[in-house]
Amino acid sequence: MDVIQAAGAVIWRRLSDDLIQVALIHRPRYEDWSFPKGKVEQGESEIACAFREVEEETGYQTIFGPELCKVEYPVGETTKTVRYWSAEVVGESKGARDITEVDQVIWVTVSDAYEKLSRDGDKEVLKNFEKFGTDTTPLILLRHGKAIAREEWEGDDGDRPLALLGQQQAKRMLATYLPFGITEIHTSDAVRCYETVVPMARSLQIDTIYWSELSEYAFEKDKKAAVRVVQEIIESETRAIVCGHNPVLPGMVAKFIGKKSFKELDHGLMPGESWILHHRDGEVVAIDWMPAPET
Repeated sequence: MDVIQAAGAVIWRRLSDDLIQVALIHRPRYEDWSFPKGKVEQGESEIACAFREVEEETGYQTIFGPELCKVEYPVGETTKTVRYWSAEVVGESKGARDITEVDQVIWVTVSDAYEKLSRDGDKEVLKNFEKFGTDTTPLILLRHGKAIAREEWEGDDGDRPLALLGQQQAKRMLATYLPFGITEIHTSDAVRCYETVVPMARSLQIDTIYWSELSEYAFEKDKKAAVRVVQEIIESETRAIVCGHNPVLPGMVAKFIGKKSFKELDHGLMPGESWILHHRDGEVVAIDWMPAPET
C-alpha cells in the first residue's frame, strides 16, 4: 500500500512574556481549520516540504524548532502521514500563494486553537507543541558526508576528502538546514568536514569557523577542549551547525544531556546525518535525528 507523505508546522509568535499565539489556516475546499501542511514533492525532504508549505499557505517566513510528532490517518484506501515541526514567524505575511487553497489565516491563543481546530489529530499536534514549549535554539551536530575510505587514502587522514557521494550530499544539505535560520557554521579542520559545510556557507554567505579541537586526533588527546568549543556555542544561543566526526560527536552529546535519555540518539550517525539539539537556557530539551540528504 502506498503511503502519502506530507509535512507541516505549528507556527507561533510571542506578543508578550505570557502571551503566545499560533496561526490556523482555513481551507475552503474542506471548510476546516488546520495547521499549514502539504504533500512532499519528489526528491524533497520532509522538513523542506514543511518549510515550503508554511510559506506558500501563510506567506510567513519562519525559523524552525523541534519536530513535534507524526500523525497518520486513512485517505481512501491508502494512509497519509504528516510530520510536524514548531516554527516561529519572522516578519509580516506576504499572503497565501493560492487563495483557493487557503482563504484565511488567523492568529489565536493556544486555548482558542483547541476550540477552533477541526481535526482531533491536529489537537494532538498542539498538545505536543505545548509539551516542547517555545524559544528554543537549534544546535546541529552534523557528521561529515561520505569520505574516501581510509584504506584507499595514502595521505594524512586529516586531508582525506569527500567521496563523490559525499560531495553530492554536501550540495543537497542547504534545503534540509535552511529552515533553522542558521547564522554560524563551525567545523573540524579535517578536509572531509569543511568540504561538507562549505557549499552551505557560501549559499548563506556565512564565514566558516574552523576548529582543530574538533578533529579526531585532537579529541583523542583532549576531549574537554572539543566540549568547551561546543559549550561556548550553546551559551551564545547562536543557531549553529557544528560539523565533525563520528567518535567526536557522540562523546560530546553525552556531556550535554547528562542523565537524560533521547531515543533519537539510538540512530547513531552515518555520514551526512545529524542530531539537532534544541536547547533553552543552556539545557537540551529535545533532540531530533536528521537523515543524510537523498542524492
